Amino acid sequence: MARKSLVGVVADELLDRIVAGEFPPGTVVPGELELSARHEVSRMTVREAMKTLEAQKILSVERGRGTFVNPLNQWTSLEAVLRAASEGTKDASAAIQLIELRRMLETGACELAAGRISDEDLEVLKDHVEQMQSAHEINDVAAFVEADLAFHDVILHASGNVFVAVLFEPLHRVLEARRTQTSAVPEIQEHAIKHHRSITTALESRTANDARLAMDEHMQQTLDDLKTYVLEA
Repeated sequence: MARKSLVGVVADELLDRIVAGEFPPGTVVPGELELSARHEVSRMTVREAMKTLEAQKILSVERGRGTFVNPLNQWTSLEAVLRAASEGTKDASAAIQLIELRRMLETGACELAAGRISDEDLEVLKDHVEQMQSAHEINDVAAFVEADLAFHDVILHASGNVFVAVLFEPLHRVLEARRTQTSAVPEIQEHAIKHHRSITTALESRTANDARLAMDEHMQQTLDDLKTYVLEA
């Protein structure tokens, strides 16, 4: 793997500090002199790093005032947004919007999968649900999350639409981080198992509308659980 340029290293480390909450939206980031001293690089390197983050709408420059951090909803870099969602401090808005995105994509994928899923894939789904049940009984959160993610991955691929699976791939890291947080709650695990069984039954019926509704109900329950057990905690 190629080494990052000095510009890339400085930009990446400044983004890390923003994601960690050291510089919240609306605050001013350190100037060129401070950053060049911190990273032991030239001011030109720092300037180019700042331009990189400015191009991604993470930073905005106000002449005579300084360089400010923009709100997350203005960022245009998918990688940066995913880092903020998976590694950043608790952000209720980002967590809710992630479920909204999943709802849009996964209900449609489940609807498509109803007419295309194989018998073998249905058996795999059942196995994943049983793995979730077993992990729940021994409070193995990591195993629960692994089976949960695998369940949804089967449906995404069973949709037969190559774009769906490709679009979801960058979300895997943030989904794993969020699932680990929410799946630590036993009640959320119980709800997830129940809905995964319903989704499997709907897919087994080969009825597209039933499959879509089952996934939509799961997404609504996921949203309700997030608000009840995590964001309100």
